[in-house]
Amino acid sequence: MLDLNLLQQMLVVAIALSAVTCAFIQKTKKCFSCSNCLWIYSLVINVAFGILFCLSFTSISFPESLWVGFFSFIGADTIYKTLEGKLASYSSLVQKDDIRVPKENLINKDGEEK
Repeated sequence: MLDLNLLQQMLVVAIALSAVTCAFIQKTKKCFSCSNCLWIYSLVINVAFGILFCLSFTSISFPESLWVGFFSFIGADTIYKTLEGKLASYSSLVQKDDIRVPKENLINKDGEEK
């Protein structure tokens, strides 16, 4: 079962982390002459800071902190804005007893649309 509260917490932490790592990477990127190496450096910094940040300031475990670092690398704010308010919790989906079908989608027994 998908734990949406944990996912939301991880994304919020990743948003804060991405602000810190973005500033750090901007200050230190002049050490790299190769622009292709910069994305690897960014990934390593995001994951390392994600682990340290989560273990120091949150109750998020080590494996989940790896995800926080990855979310921070790919852009947690974009993911959060995309998912915000669009996902219903799994338990609320399962608890619905009746399923409502729009009238235009109903098909009678002969196979013709109503």
